[in-house]
Amino acid sequence: MGSEKQQIAGLAVVVAIALLGCACDASPLFHYPMVPRQSPAPGYSPLSEDYYKGKCYDHDVELIVKDVVYKALSEPYGRGIGAGLIRLFFHDCFVQGCDASVLLDPTPTNPEPEKHGIPNRNSLRGFEVIDAIKKAVNEKCGNIVSCADILAFAARDATVFLSKERVGYFKMPAGRYDGKVSLASETIPNLPPPFANLETLKAMFKTKGLETDEMVTLSGAHSIGISRCSSFSDRINASSPSDMEPGLANELRAKCNNQPSVTVDQDSVTPVDLDRQYYKNVLNKKVLFQSDAVLSSGETVGQVWLNANWPGLWESRFKAAMVKMGKIEVKTKDNGEIRKQCRSIN
Repeated sequence: MGSEKQQIAGLAVVVAIALLGCACDASPLFHYPMVPRQSPAPGYSPLSEDYYKGKCYDHDVELIVKDVVYKALSEPYGRGIGAGLIRLFFHDCFVQGCDASVLLDPTPTNPEPEKHGIPNRNSLRGFEVIDAIKKAVNEKCGNIVSCADILAFAARDATVFLSKERVGYFKMPAGRYDGKVSLASETIPNLPPPFANLETLKAMFKTKGLETDEMVTLSGAHSIGISRCSSFSDRINASSPSDMEPGLANELRAKCNNQPSVTVDQDSVTPVDLDRQYYKNVLNKKVLFQSDAVLSSGETVGQVWLNANWPGLWESRFKAAMVKMGKIEVKTKDNGEIRKQCRSIN
């Protein structure tokens, strides 16, 4: 029997997470460890709307953030960065809470932070945008805005931009402090995998204080972003067909060509838009991941159908779910700090 580190290293070839717009590897053959860390109910938090109002001289903190985000997303391939910002927010909140722990770089005393965890390794995007926002905010306001709040605002603004404002602007409560702990070992137990069944998804979201309907709602972020072929290779195996629509399966087999690192759009219909097309894809069996396909089951198919066919319903629910997710296990002055740089603790 090898050491724990050897076991984890061995799993790196076959395991990764693909939720909320990723390009990552995964294998359904791995028995996923269901030991997520229990988070306090997100309804209880010290956050408030317009938290920074009047705290940055005559500047609007959230407008500074928006300007940087919109500039980055308007560049070539910027919409992919936008999908990455939403995914960063999710991966941050589900591990250690919404405390910007996912942004921390390795150090001699902590060589394996969250960004080196198997689900995150070489697949997270948007760090440079967060750095640019922090620099802009600090220049105008001083070091008063946490990286955790910057990430929450950036994910909100990316949502509005990528949806072409179909998901309208919404208030994102703020007042988070930045965490001081970031461990790669906490990523696998806390981040739902692309091969999860419905019961696993429900349980993992429940530990974070999120209900089944909010899990279905947040999964809609899979309407934008890319994935590596290894994340769904079992679903396009010709010798063991899945319930994926045969035409899509054939197309993906040709694109992937047995190359696990090849990437494809998660939504082949509207690949650069954050929209409710995802739910139509679920109903039409045109989704990549097993964790998407299971939403067509009896317990959740009703909400999927409503989201697919009722204009404005999913968009409204997505705003509320993003706000609630942003309240998971937030840090305060007592157990956090305001980092001077988002990649390192003070």
